[in-house]
Amino acid sequence: MTDLMWRTAKHEGVGNVVMEQVPIPEPGNKEVVARTQVSLISRGSEMGGRYLREELVDPRRMGYSTTGVIHRVGTGVSEFAVGDRVVVTAPHAEYTLEKVNYAGDFRVFQLHPDLSLEHGTFHPLATSSAGWTRAAGIGPEDRVVVLGQGIVGNLVMQFARRYRPAQLIAVDALDLRLRIAQEVGAAEVVNARDEDPVAAVRRLTGGGATIVMDCVGGRAGLRSFVQAQDMVADGGLIQLIGLYHEQPLDLDASKIMGKRLIGSYPPSTNRAEIGQEAMAALVRGEVRVEPLITHRFEGQQAKAAFDLLHEHMDQALGVLLTW
Repeated sequence: MTDLMWRTAKHEGVGNVVMEQVPIPEPGNKEVVARTQVSLISRGSEMGGRYLREELVDPRRMGYSTTGVIHRVGTGVSEFAVGDRVVVTAPHAEYTLEKVNYAGDFRVFQLHPDLSLEHGTFHPLATSSAGWTRAAGIGPEDRVVVLGQGIVGNLVMQFARRYRPAQLIAVDALDLRLRIAQEVGAAEVVNARDEDPVAAVRRLTGGGATIVMDCVGGRAGLRSFVQAQDMVADGGLIQLIGLYHEQPLDLDASKIMGKRLIGSYPPSTNRAEIGQEAMAALVRGEVRVEPLITHRFEGQQAKAAFDLLHEHMDQALGVLLTW
């Protein structure tokens, strides 16, 4: 009889998150199967790109930040052995199947022995944040603003801080996120609910930011992108990281003249190298993730966890599922 596992799925209908029982996968050539211990819900993409969709979502897209142990290895795998602790870019499920270092897309990393399974779930997003901040070219003279302090924005802010810019400002409209941002190292914060963030940034920076990293995304990102154009100084850079806006962004040609705009980071970025950089930053405590964890649910309670993030974003940030 085939062994079965539980996985998270999203059927037709907004918010229709369910649990499904399916066979535990078998590894093929250059593949491993990991038994999941913890997975992290990344609110930005998992709300906009999954939960809020009317259509069915492929279960393989339901999550991408897990930790666990290698359960089985396929042929041709020498990098991992059964029992190894790993970080896997994989969905919320009891077991996951992934290619090992396929075409340079490193989706399975050895988890450092000094990093917990919970903290390790932040590694995929930390890797991206390390890449984004590297691509921004932050220097000691820069006045950096990070718009949005969800998990991605917070990690971007923390990785930006490693470059020791002259000024680092975190912007959000939620008290919880701003409090956590200050706790993990934001030198200055702006509450966009209480004051005009453009006016506040221009006042704090003495005329405008040299780098604005827009991590808002979703419908709110439509406004933050306009604000980014208003708060960046002449000769400055806007880096667009947020996604799922659901409609075209408003790019004002008169405002972008003499400034630069980049999206995410180049595909040529060495993800293996940046992944190791991110792992080291987490282990050394240069980037702190414990303060970001606000809730823990059992894997079978995935629906409740997703509902919490949707209905009470002012109360929840890092939500973990334990398996």
